[in-house]
Amino acid sequence: MHDGVYIDGAWRAGRSVVFSNTCASTGEIVWQGAAGSPDDVREAVASARRAFGDWSRRSPQERIAVLERYADEIGKRAEAIAEVISRDMGKALWDSRGEAATMKAKIAVSIAAMKERAGEKTEPAAFGSAQLTHRPHGVMAVFGPFNFPGHLPNGHIVPALLAGNTCVFKPSELAPGVAALMADCFEAAGLPPGCFNIVQGGRETGGALIDNDINGLLFTGSAATGVFFHKHFAGRPEVILALEMGGNNPLIIWEPADVDAAADIAAQSAFLTTGQRCSCARRVILPEGRFGDAVVEAIAARAKALRIGAWNDPDIFMGPLVSERAREQALAFQDMLLSRGARPVLALTGLERGGGFVTPGVLDVTGASGIPDEELFGPLMQIVRVKDFSAAIERANATRYGLSGGLVCDDDGVWETAYREMKAGILNRNRPTAGASGSMPFGGPGLSGNFRPGAYYAADYCAWPQASQLASKATRMTAPGFPA
Repeated sequence: MHDGVYIDGAWRAGRSVVFSNTCASTGEIVWQGAAGSPDDVREAVASARRAFGDWSRRSPQERIAVLERYADEIGKRAEAIAEVISRDMGKALWDSRGEAATMKAKIAVSIAAMKERAGEKTEPAAFGSAQLTHRPHGVMAVFGPFNFPGHLPNGHIVPALLAGNTCVFKPSELAPGVAALMADCFEAAGLPPGCFNIVQGGRETGGALIDNDINGLLFTGSAATGVFFHKHFAGRPEVILALEMGGNNPLIIWEPADVDAAADIAAQSAFLTTGQRCSCARRVILPEGRFGDAVVEAIAARAKALRIGAWNDPDIFMGPLVSERAREQALAFQDMLLSRGARPVLALTGLERGGGFVTPGVLDVTGASGIPDEELFGPLMQIVRVKDFSAAIERANATRYGLSGGLVCDDDGVWETAYREMKAGILNRNRPTAGASGSMPFGGPGLSGNFRPGAYYAADYCAWPQASQLASKATRMTAPGFPA
């Protein structure tokens, strides 16, 4: 049994229903505790509000020093963080180790971003000087996803704290464990009590949090939930919303010389983290003819050969989906595509070991009709065959989303066309769509967000600019027609 609420630097049991999290790899209960009740949530927000005054008045250098110590503490606990993440949501340990390393690296990147995008400057003016500073919003609610339960909320929390905000963090109920380790790191780093609070729980806890007196909502998750939040805060421009909501991402492969390299890129784009990355390729667009046939064959061969196992099995590429329910959703989505005319190249199947385990799937949907523009969060690739590159671009852009996309090609002219015409916030050439740089913005148009990209640009939504004209003393004003 774990405590479900962390307020004012101390853990206590939540006052709502007890819930548990089951490891998707082993079926064992790895977390159990009481969810935060509406009263718990109110107290967490009140704690963050009390802490805001002192924390926001501290100098940037003081806040940076605390966050740099936090980075050191994450480094000390990196292996424990990786194991908790893998046990919680099932992904391969090597993948979670990468996540823990990214959590530590996020601090230096966020410091650089704050200085560049939300810093201070003063310019001389005839009356004295003009000054730009940035001010924090206040109390930020942070909703974490299950697929990167440490890295993605950390990418909101760190820049928010650097800017002088305080935070109330609601982890995903499917991956609650890493939050306690984050709290340990902040305590050891000397973050004042109340600056970082945690309320565990599901939809009810989250609903209580958005109904409280918060100044910002920082969210990573599904489009349906993000749209709900957007509607909830309609007419409240004083609450800053940063919504990252995934994508139905296209990857075009257009006649590169190396078919095997193209298949490698496609398979990693679609199947990395068992397809549970918002930047994974969902649709692979290929030309009709022999080249496209060869790529499909090579992709299917890789999909069949991928090693699948529990998070602590050696040398696996894919763990399970996050839950048995996620597996059933993936199978149902595949059945829906097949019922609408998709042709199975390699069917996604549930493994006998149960839980969230599935094999990767590859479906040719070229002749299908009524294919929904939806993000299936799993290792299911949809192949689309087209006559020419104009049709490839048209199919790539036939989505309400716009998070990531890619092109595999050797021709610079083909790339220039794709670069101009594809609508994606992350657009890669000859690289998997599922890779992104922390020193770049992360986000995209359409249902992928509300034009508040994260990663390097998180500094933009964590503080608001204040422009000042400064004179050392008051002087008389003059203007045509103004009395002397």
